[in-house]
Formats: sequence, structure tokens, C-alpha cells
Amino acid sequence: MRLFDSHCHLNDKGYQKEMDAVVERARRAGVQGIMIVGITGKTSRLAVEIADAYPECYASVGVHPHDASHCDVGTLDTLRGLAARETVKAWGETGLDFNRMFSPREDQERCFARQIELAGETGLPLIFHERDSGGRFHEILAARMKPGQTGVVHCFSGTPEEMKKYLDMGLYIGITGIVTMKKRAARLRRMIAEMPEDRILVETDAPYLTPEPEKRHAKRNEPAFVRSVLLSVAEARRTDPGELAETVWSNTCRLFGIDNEKQAHPS
Repeated sequence: MRLFDSHCHLNDKGYQKEMDAVVERARRAGVQGIMIVGITGKTSRLAVEIADAYPECYASVGVHPHDASHCDVGTLDTLRGLAARETVKAWGETGLDFNRMFSPREDQERCFARQIELAGETGLPLIFHERDSGGRFHEILAARMKPGQTGVVHCFSGTPEEMKKYLDMGLYIGITGIVTMKKRAARLRRMIAEMPEDRILVETDAPYLTPEPEKRHAKRNEPAFVRSVLLSVAEARRTDPGELAETVWSNTCRLFGIDNEKQAHPS
């Protein structure tokens, strides 16, 4: 199987001293594509540096809603400059998080709206974060996204009604290691069985959300573990993992504008 981890944070400082080993473990697990996601100006720059250094890696640039209070003109100008780099294939992680409220609501909404506009101007798909926004996330998307814009709702754990709204907007759905936790993810697994196959992406969100069985022994999540996510999605859909892996690979390449036949390290 060739796998694509569509969302991780190898730009987290915890990977700094063992990046080569982490990427090599991903290669051995069949992971031939890795999207490294920016959440601030600094982490976006680092994502680009890592993507430039490893052929299977790509970068996104953006400001997370937690950091929206620091989303000033200078930061957005820096991100727009980075967005022109060849390895940058997406804009985000951006969106709304009204759970922890690390940034005020008005700052989150302003930052989110501006990043939707910038993604449209640069032609990049969006990587979305949503948590407890009470419908406001969808309202802003509906008002701001232009025809032809698309993206992925990262780490989806919403309701069937929310899923339908996202699908109706042409968005993709990102599934994390939560799906491997059978009791916690019972509703999610039922929804996965009903999702259109051509809209599913798999991701680790590393270093967070380590899937089963790796969470029993790993000190943190990493792209190699996306294989367990894919296997759980295949189980929920009662489909062949190899066939699903190829479909998810194609989905991810289509969203991010990557050559579907790219294989960084052929066996």
C-alpha cells in the first residue's frame, strides 16, 4: 500500500533531533506522502524547510485559531510569500476553536476570513480546524469561499448533519487515529461507512492522537502510524485496505494538486 499522511506536525520541536529516523520509519510503513501543517508563521517556515529536505514531504502555511490574536498583516504577508514555494500545497491550518478560546472569538473570525481569501488568491486548498463553533464555522465558509475553492475538514468528529454540509460544499473529510478507538469512535465509524469514498483522507495529526495499537507503546504519534488509521477506516467500511489506500492516495493528491503517480521512494 502507498499511504499519504495528509496532516501532521513534523515541525513540532519534539522531532527536531530525529527527523531522519521518523521519515525513514514512515517510508518503511509505505507512507510516500506527508503533509506538514503550519499553525504560525514560524512553524510554517519550518514546514517548508522540512518539505524542501525530504522528497515525500509537502508543506502548508497558515495560522491556527489558537494563534489568531497574533495574525497580523506582517504574518499574513510572510505566509503569502511562503505560499509561492514549490513544496507548499495547501493553506492552513485555519478555522475556529471556541472550546479553549486561546484567542478571542472576534480575532479568530477575522483571521479565518482573511485566510480563506488568501487561499483563494494563491490557488491553494484549505486545511480546516473546527471545534465547538456552534455553526459559525459553516456560516463563514458559506459566506467567504469562492466557486472552485476546496479543502479538508481536518480531524473530523462532528455530526452527520455537519458532515453533509461539508460534503455539499465539496470538501474532503480528514480521519485521524480517533477512528481506531472503537468505543470513543462508535458514531464516527458509522459515519465513515456512509462517506463518499472519493472524499476521505487519512491523517495522524502527529504528534497528537496516536492510534491503536501504537498508543500502547509509542511515546508520540508519527506519520508511520497512518497505516493503522487506514486499516480502521477500511474495517469500518468493510472494504479491502489495499484498494482503499489507492483511493485515499488519489483523493489526497487530487486535493493538494500533486502528481498522482508520484512515488518518492519506489520499492
